[in-house]
Amino acid sequence: MALLAASTAPLLLVSCTQQDGAGTSDAKLAKTEIPAKVSPKTTLTIGAPEDRVLLQLSGAASKLPFKVKWANISGGPQCSEAFRAHSLDLCASAEVPSIHAHWTGLDTKLVAAETRKDPAKNPIYRLGIAPGAGIDSLKDLRGKRIAFSPGQAQGALVLRILHKAGLKKEDVKLVEMPSTGDVYSTALGEHQVDAAPLGAVNLKRYPAKYGKQGGKTIAHGLRDDASHLWAPTETVADPQKAAAVREFVKFWARAQFWAYEHPKEWVDGYAVKDQGLSRQDGEYLHKHNGEPEIPADWDAVIRRQQKTIDLIAKETGRKRFDAATLFDRRFEHVAADALKSSDSGEDSEGEKP
Repeated sequence: MALLAASTAPLLLVSCTQQDGAGTSDAKLAKTEIPAKVSPKTTLTIGAPEDRVLLQLSGAASKLPFKVKWANISGGPQCSEAFRAHSLDLCASAEVPSIHAHWTGLDTKLVAAETRKDPAKNPIYRLGIAPGAGIDSLKDLRGKRIAFSPGQAQGALVLRILHKAGLKKEDVKLVEMPSTGDVYSTALGEHQVDAAPLGAVNLKRYPAKYGKQGGKTIAHGLRDDASHLWAPTETVADPQKAAAVREFVKFWARAQFWAYEHPKEWVDGYAVKDQGLSRQDGEYLHKHNGEPEIPADWDAVIRRQQKTIDLIAKETGRKRFDAATLFDRRFEHVAADALKSSDSGEDSEGEKP
């Protein structure tokens, strides 16, 4: 499920001290057994605001078999800062933050993956075009000003769009700005930029507000639906916390489908009450989010992540690395298996209720 909340600032590409978990090699981590049962005394601090609401609305929050401290943060830059401060164990993010974290020395792992069932029909983003910008296709981006947020999904999408259009960074002017809220749509409407990736309710609001002046959106034709649960390596290297993460992944997977299958509850409880959106915007957003898909294995997910790494490395001068190192494959089948057990009536620990 696409999160409404975006992070507040681009990730600063600076050197930093690695997490304590950085001393755990991938090989050692892969051999570290996760306990079959999670201790009820274990506590995770989780930054996933939408999932917190979903678990409350569905009644699943009281069934979590461990203690949770909810942090009202999400997205790459905010989560990265909290990881560095050792104040967060798990967060929701897109694919790019973990890549930039690796380049800045922050040791993290992806523990769950989600895509959309029909990403071509329901992309997360479309390219917003400023009134009078003269952009009708991707090739018209040459020489234009494009909003750019390094370290976030929108920034990587811009690079992928340019690549598809046969353009290089030097062929356009990238204007760095955070993608928070309606910053991009306002920048388009005020002619600060000519193009910017728009998502969530801004896909509806921007053309409604600026359409008469010529503001519009165009399709980019790329898959942009990857989202993850993301943790510091020090968290998943701790057996008891790893067990808690495993259990949360199960609840998280079920929550994504609960939201899709309960549009009224999602709109009323999350979009309107929690996010302060109008009912009309909430209904639009729920339809836009589309049906979630939890991959049963991560091979295709890792291949896509590798392509993103290769492109960003090429365009920014960063060192290419193996995408597989970002994934803790001990968790690979947890989400999909949880959905199967849910269908069969089993609880989160594989027992009949």
